[in-house]
Amino acid sequence: MTTTFDRQSFRAALGTFTTGVTIVTTRAGDGSAVGITANSFNSVSLEPPLVLWSLAKNARSLAAFESAGQWNVHVLSAQQEALSGRFARQGEDKFAGIELDEGVGSAPLLRDCTARFQCRTASSYDGGDHVIFVGEVLAYDRSEHPPLVFQGGQYALAARKPRDEIRLGAAPSPDCCYTEDLLGYLLGRAHYQMLHRLRRLLDTDALDERTFFILSVLSIRDRLTLAQIDGFIAYTGMRASEAAIGALVARGLVAPELADGQVRYLLTAEGRAASLRHIALAKAVEAEMTDKLGAGDAMALKLLLKRLVASSDPGAPDLWAAN
Repeated sequence: MTTTFDRQSFRAALGTFTTGVTIVTTRAGDGSAVGITANSFNSVSLEPPLVLWSLAKNARSLAAFESAGQWNVHVLSAQQEALSGRFARQGEDKFAGIELDEGVGSAPLLRDCTARFQCRTASSYDGGDHVIFVGEVLAYDRSEHPPLVFQGGQYALAARKPRDEIRLGAAPSPDCCYTEDLLGYLLGRAHYQMLHRLRRLLDTDALDERTFFILSVLSIRDRLTLAQIDGFIAYTGMRASEAAIGALVARGLVAPELADGQVRYLLTAEGRAASLRHIALAKAVEAEMTDKLGAGDAMALKLLLKRLVASSDPGAPDLWAAN
């Protein structure tokens, strides 16, 4: 147990508490808009409706908030990370180019937040090196946007932990150590279940998975050699063979082109149209899954999968890297 209060160590310990991220706005005495990023927001009371947040005593905006009778707290959505960073910096016009909504008072009211609380100052208190502002909520609204989260000094995404609808930590049978919590099983089952839905849609276009992968690659990066195409789809366990690319050429979806002494392949107009149809099908399956998961969980899942892809990458070429 630490009883000596090293500033950095104490801050790190406080940082283990996960919070949302807010922007608090008001108007200065001269009418100019003022706003800062804060994660000290908290509820105080339901009746009367009270909330609080705190601001450092050395903050440039302290005088504006102390003299203002009204301010707004915006709980930021996961898509507003850049806005959070913008309002955390000094020396720029933070409100430049931002469209505002009309509120019950003059304090700026930002759009597209997870929740917004329009408050009047009820009281303020000395809180060490901070001033604590308590506000009476005059109006509020909320949306279905997933919230932006701050934990351990970094932005994060919140994913809802299921209750009874999904078994967690199920014990293995006495004769087997293979459980439903094994990451490979979960990734594999989710992959094949989504792929099954996509395959049913692709079957209506007389296409297989290999065709889908090859056309998708060429829709992102054109004029590739067969070896380059093969390198981009190798992670699937499938190969871009001469026979596979020849079948696409025969169908008029792909055309060969001789350049620099090498045969390179590009999509024909028909091939590009087919690829766009396939991508639309894949996005339709994703949209269906996102509706079931919720936007916040889907975003968190994508972030975790990107980290997993990066950590397990055997050195596959980056399809989206600049040529």
